[in-house]
Amino acid sequence: MNRLLYVEDDELLREVTTLALESAGYDVVQTSNGVQACALLEGEGFDYVVSDISMPGGVTGLEVAVAAQQAQPGCRTILVSGYARSQLPELPANAHLLAKPYMVRDLVTALDAPSAGAAPAA
Repeated sequence: MNRLLYVEDDELLREVTTLALESAGYDVVQTSNGVQACALLEGEGFDYVVSDISMPGGVTGLEVAVAAQQAQPGCRTILVSGYARSQLPELPANAHLLAKPYMVRDLVTALDAPSAGAAPAA
């Protein structure tokens, strides 16, 4: 199964990336904020979670990553951000960082990377 939860508040970016991920063989469920993402994580199974770190609505991507690991230990979690790594707080365990802007092929590479490896960082 390649079920992926994609959390991004930028609607255009979310739609374009979802189409590209679906073309790459992922079954994508998308949402625009962390509150919705956490609700989905409680009730549905995902192999992957990709979330922007900075989002409106009171729940950040960091919190989504923690919720993902609690609900589904072992799911591959990629956090994306336009901020430099040095500007971000410590990432949750098992979460990998992908710098914005990124190409979809970079995201797919990060998703396919071995669990012990790190995704490209800022």
